[in-house]
Amino acid sequence: MRKILRFAAITSLVLGTVVLGAGTAGAAQAGGHRPSTCTGTFKSPGVLAGKYKGDVVVTGVCAVNGGAAVIKGDLILAPGSALNATFALNDVAGTGTSSLTVKGDVKVGSGALLAMGCEPNFNPCTDDPNAGTGGTLTGQNTVSGDVRAFQSLGVLLHASTIKGSVSLLGGGGAESCNPPFPGAFADIGSPPFSDAEDNSIGGNLTMAGMHSCWLGALRNSVRGNVFVAGNTMADPDAMEILANLVHGSIGCFNNSPAVQYGDSASSPNQVKRHAFGECGFNVRQPNPSPNGPLMPISVKI
Repeated sequence: MRKILRFAAITSLVLGTVVLGAGTAGAAQAGGHRPSTCTGTFKSPGVLAGKYKGDVVVTGVCAVNGGAAVIKGDLILAPGSALNATFALNDVAGTGTSSLTVKGDVKVGSGALLAMGCEPNFNPCTDDPNAGTGGTLTGQNTVSGDVRAFQSLGVLLHASTIKGSVSLLGGGGAESCNPPFPGAFADIGSPPFSDAEDNSIGGNLTMAGMHSCWLGALRNSVRGNVFVAGNTMADPDAMEILANLVHGSIGCFNNSPAVQYGDSASSPNQVKRHAFGECGFNVRQPNPSPNGPLMPISVKI
């Protein structure tokens, strides 16, 4: 079971309902660096757009679908909030594109949900008119610092550039794929999960201590190390840590289920230095599970 329902399922509730106004974060006043706030609800999300000289705090539910959002400070998701940055078009103006640029860090609080990035086939953009046939659009999202989540509900990263490190520590919404679903996932009718696919990560990728339905990391380019440990998922198809290009080392330990191919039809991680534990060079798993031919989880390059 691959990612039962993506955050892009909110399309019908986001498009045509968000408007610039009371629910929209406003740019910091000239010469000031006070934090700005974006707030809204699931049925009427706030719009994060424009230039911000300081930090931006998301409370409630917000979307990046009204053009370019450029934040010179940190982007902070308050506990229990949700940000949908899986758009490629400016759906407020009806013309142009949308993108998210964060010059500082992205910090995802307890119980919060971050969905950033979209791409054809694997996670079509929420506003891609061809999403039903795999999509043609790709999001444009860049973080100059780190993406750091602590006890978050979920983090979904696709086709984005993170120049620092990505750390997902704890959280995940509990070891279940059954309703009732917690937080923002309840609104979209999906069990909670976290995922990182097709990203460029300048530092390390860490996924540790998470308890959720599904977890995966596929086709990422990681300049540093990859560490996946102590995660417990309810979906037996979870823990697809595959096809990543790792310039440092990779280590995977004490995950349930153990790192596997599942039904991903993917390929081994390519690792320049060392590989340990469930991702070791000597580890072979059936591809696809459970009865496919044995293939290495990681290979040295």
